[in-house]
Amino acid sequence: MKLNEAAENVLKVIDSYGFKEQGAYNLRLNGMAVCHGDSRHIRIVKKEDKPGIDIFISGEAKDEQVHIPVVMSESGMKDVVYNDFYIEDGADVTIIAGCGIHNDGCSESRHDGIHAFHIGKDANVKYIENHYAEGNGTGGKVLNPVTKIYVGENSIFTLETTQIKGVDSTERETFIELAKGAKLFVTEKLMTHADQSAISNMDVQLNGENSSARIVSRSVAKGTSRQVFHPRAVGNNLCHAHVQCDSIIMDEAEISSIPEINAKHVDAQIVHEAAIGRINDEQLTKLRTFGMSEEEAEAVIIETFLN
Repeated sequence: MKLNEAAENVLKVIDSYGFKEQGAYNLRLNGMAVCHGDSRHIRIVKKEDKPGIDIFISGEAKDEQVHIPVVMSESGMKDVVYNDFYIEDGADVTIIAGCGIHNDGCSESRHDGIHAFHIGKDANVKYIENHYAEGNGTGGKVLNPVTKIYVGENSIFTLETTQIKGVDSTERETFIELAKGAKLFVTEKLMTHADQSAISNMDVQLNGENSSARIVSRSVAKGTSRQVFHPRAVGNNLCHAHVQCDSIIMDEAEISSIPEINAKHVDAQIVHEAAIGRINDEQLTKLRTFGMSEEEAEAVIIETFLN
């Protein structure tokens, strides 16, 4: 599939593993699925009743990947897509998703991705979602993902979500249910600047005995941007959860970190931490002794913090 230069550049950023027309893949470009392929253990089927795909992953899949990026390179696009994942018992798979927008026009470009994961027992699933936007136009670049994850018994789900830069507005809604012995690992990274806004709501229900969750959010807010992160961990059984929110605030930005923990069982153990602060002056001074400008020193600190 031949892409124009703008779309090709965006695709390279959002798919850090490197998109190839090999194995299991589906590329959505400007509201249309333009190419896709199946592997021996992963099958992708176009939905008939609404835009999107169903991804069926066999329990025989071991250390396999599926790539499902979305690229928008036309100004004024409004794209809504529904993707459902059906992952069998014992599967081991990495799913590389994400959306990138290139907008050089004056009209808003927007993508709403609604994803649902139905995961069997003893599976190991890693989901990587990168969001990125660029372009010299005045039109907004908007991403509003909705993610629902149902993790089966003794399965592991790892969610890595990164908003790299350029997104003017995002509202992320995430709902997760954990069955007996299920484990969840979440890492969220976010940077905003200028007058951008970002809202992330996450609801984790630890329903099963000995289920566990570790949720880590790291964010940087610059300019007059605004961020709200509201993770909620609810212990409905014997379980363990840890929620950590760390943020760097700069310029005239605003950050609200609202971790919520709720124990509904006597053996639910849930901890939360939240910290917001400016860049440490001592770190800046130390880096500047190596010949860096203040801007270069800030960039190094921010990159290290987010990684």
